[in-house]
Amino acid sequence: MQIFPRELNLLPMVLAGVATVAGAGLVLVVWIYLSPSHLQVGYSPEQPVPYSHRLHAGELGMDCRYCHANVERSAEAMVPPTQTCMGCHAIVRTESARLEPIRESWETGEAMEWVRVHQLPDHTYFNHSTHLYGALARTGEGGEEVRVAIGCESCHGRIDQMEVVGVAEPIAMQWCLECHRDPSEHLRPVEEITTMGWEPSDEWLEHTDEHVAAVLPPTHCSGCHR
Repeated sequence: MQIFPRELNLLPMVLAGVATVAGAGLVLVVWIYLSPSHLQVGYSPEQPVPYSHRLHAGELGMDCRYCHANVERSAEAMVPPTQTCMGCHAIVRTESARLEPIRESWETGEAMEWVRVHQLPDHTYFNHSTHLYGALARTGEGGEEVRVAIGCESCHGRIDQMEVVGVAEPIAMQWCLECHRDPSEHLRPVEEITTMGWEPSDEWLEHTDEHVAAVLPPTHCSGCHR
């Protein structure tokens, strides 16, 4: 006497098929929605003082290096100390309630606790000065030597348009490698590294190959993992 119908023999195969499809779907969801482009991009933490990059870098036209003074000479971009802020705000908006934490930091000597926006893993080596100091390139045979580098906005976006600064690009291995393999669209004259919205001239584009050849960023593992 047959208790279970013959069709029940297909159940393990059906369950295996469902598990395979569900597993593939889960991997796809994790791959897409847990990637840096979704988890990092758009992160804009609240700071102890509502500092507006749109106002300072945009409307007032302040150069990035006024606050991040060591960015061309140091491995890390310097978080501006209170003294930098007070260089202006000792005489500008001296009664602003929003700037009270700055004045308190100045009076007490306690450093401002700014919230870090861009955070690389500890096992990754990155040097700001290497990217911003650049390399010498020659514009054509016997041509003028120019220093080429990576502009701030290539990694940080249009800071001059951000009220609250946030992550504009997925600072992840694949994103970095894409630039290292072909940095041509990110290279610019070193004197233009902090210029927001810089557009290359026809003459600059004409010598793109020479610029890239001068830079030759590493694409092997030890370039970033030392």
